[in-house]
Amino acid sequence: MTTPPRELALERARSHRDDDLQDLFTLLRQPSISAQNIGVEECAVLEESLLRDAGLSVRRLDAPGHPVIYGEWLGAPGKPTVLFYGHYDVQPADPLELWHSDPFTPTIRDGRIYCRGVADNKAQHFSHIAAIRHWLKANGSLPCNVKIMLEGEEEVGSPHLDTIVTANKDILAADLVYTSDGPVTDDRYPEIEYGVRGLLYVEIEATGANRDLHSGHWGGVAPNPILALARLLNTMIDDENYVLIEDFYENVRVPTPGAQAALEKLPFDTAATIAGIGLTEMVPPADRSYAERIMFQPTLNIAGITGGYSGEGSKTVLPARASMKIDMRLVPDQTPDEIWEKISAHVDKHGKGITIKRLDGGMLPSFTPVEHPMGDIVRAAVERGFGTVPISVPSAGGSLPDSVWTQTLGLPSFLVPYGAPEQANHSPNESYRLERLYQGIETSIHLMDLLGQG
Repeated sequence: MTTPPRELALERARSHRDDDLQDLFTLLRQPSISAQNIGVEECAVLEESLLRDAGLSVRRLDAPGHPVIYGEWLGAPGKPTVLFYGHYDVQPADPLELWHSDPFTPTIRDGRIYCRGVADNKAQHFSHIAAIRHWLKANGSLPCNVKIMLEGEEEVGSPHLDTIVTANKDILAADLVYTSDGPVTDDRYPEIEYGVRGLLYVEIEATGANRDLHSGHWGGVAPNPILALARLLNTMIDDENYVLIEDFYENVRVPTPGAQAALEKLPFDTAATIAGIGLTEMVPPADRSYAERIMFQPTLNIAGITGGYSGEGSKTVLPARASMKIDMRLVPDQTPDEIWEKISAHVDKHGKGITIKRLDGGMLPSFTPVEHPMGDIVRAAVERGFGTVPISVPSAGGSLPDSVWTQTLGLPSFLVPYGAPEQANHSPNESYRLERLYQGIETSIHLMDLLGQG
């Protein structure tokens, strides 16, 4: 009996685990800190070498900033095309004194690889590269068409990603986008995320006198900017945490039936989740579940307030200025531009002597319907790779530039974290389980196999 190509690829993956590990270690040893421009070009060259060795045609996409690496294999006419996305840049390793081993010397302890960038995102996107390599080395061809794009600016907010994707729509055309990044929420379950919330970040400043004043001499005479901010806040959000900015909720999309059903099946233990951050209850409204809050509802969060004196002891001062920073998480079909116009108008109306500025371009929310037919293939691949039925998460609470796939390219996008909850992204002693490296490789093999059958 002829061995199926999928089994040949899996057999090769299992017999070449040491080779995969050594190639990953080579990638990990190369620092690629985008914020400091340390080793990024050198890492891009390594990525190109790995993609060529896997059997892909490789080139760089014209882009400002750090290199964008693109590889493809398009030898399966009539079959679906998957676009894998990942990033090879990493966070700075500071504080170095908290690491138990050198941050750029991959070290295995208790079944885990410790190294900066191993979880975020080198081991995860390497899983796709290794899967492609095993398929091609074992069979000479792939069951579907494959494209992979690796950027070097994710850790600084992907400032050029939309520009790059817009300029390369034809090159990046596919049937779905598949991203493995971040950790799962619950270690018992693999998961598939179908979207992310968007983001708008603003800074609001109130001013008073031309200098800080003696509160005894000037209190009750000169305006207090901190008090002005407090009064403005009272017009922006109520005791039930409902945002009072006019028409803030105007474009909030009602969840699809599939998304609502997926939310109700999520095995989240709310009490245990909030106990982990030292709480016994959530803030109002009481009738809204934990999952609904972080997936389907926009928020207005006060990230920080600065003004006056907050040092040790007392200082009777009336401050000349005060400022606060606000981040707003957005859901479909809100946009950063829309919400910026609404909060700006609100500040103009309610904040005498108060100014507002936008701190970045923001991120659009992104959403792929849980009911999308490609979701069935992704779920089957994850179940086969991890040996457990995955949970479907309609949306992550955080923000990623996922809208470049769903809105700029108009493609379904699936975020499938291969990592575990305790991997400490961005922190000292970042780590990744060896087990999950191999499960990720096999999941990507199953994905390509199932796409080829479609």
